[in-house]
Amino acid sequence: MYGLTRGTITLLGAAVAGLLVWLATQVAEGSNGGYWGVYGLIAAAGLVMALSQILGGWTKWGWPRLSVNVFLIGFIPVLVAAGWVLLATQPEANWFRDHVRGWSNDIGIQGLVADLGEVVPVLAFGIGLVFGFTFDTSGPRTYDRSGRRREVAAAPRDSAPPPEDRATAREEREAALDDETTRERDLERERDRERIRTD
Repeated sequence: MYGLTRGTITLLGAAVAGLLVWLATQVAEGSNGGYWGVYGLIAAAGLVMALSQILGGWTKWGWPRLSVNVFLIGFIPVLVAAGWVLLATQPEANWFRDHVRGWSNDIGIQGLVADLGEVVPVLAFGIGLVFGFTFDTSGPRTYDRSGRRREVAAAPRDSAPPPEDRATAREEREAALDDETTRERDLERERDRERIRTD
């Protein structure tokens, strides 16, 4: 059931992302407003694809929440790098485009920026996708009888191991046989000691 749900939601996410990409083709990008409209729609398509995995139960079926560490360590560098290229490749001159191009020239990355400018749609999609990856779920909320939210307690240290760490039936039988053999050996030794004492 889980695979079917995730597959269906992934398909729906891909359909919505495809619709957003198609809408982006309907916008003229000759002006800066059209340019940002096109690449905003493509970034939204990437976001939809990432969120479809959360909504499909990829994580723990709870409400999505922003992971600050992933946002700061994963998303912000992607936004800066890809956003730099997006700003530099705007069709009309403005303060941002002119300064980013000037700074790129000053630090010797103008050629790299120009090369990446050929794949701006991929960069926009990547920004949306990585932003979507900053969301996670903490599992479904549970409530007690009074309606208050109950926190899931951490498992105590002496609790049973998770199913994948438990012994198989064969391992349990072998362990029981070993215990029985050990007990029989101990009983035999005890009998030998008793015989020696009585002799």
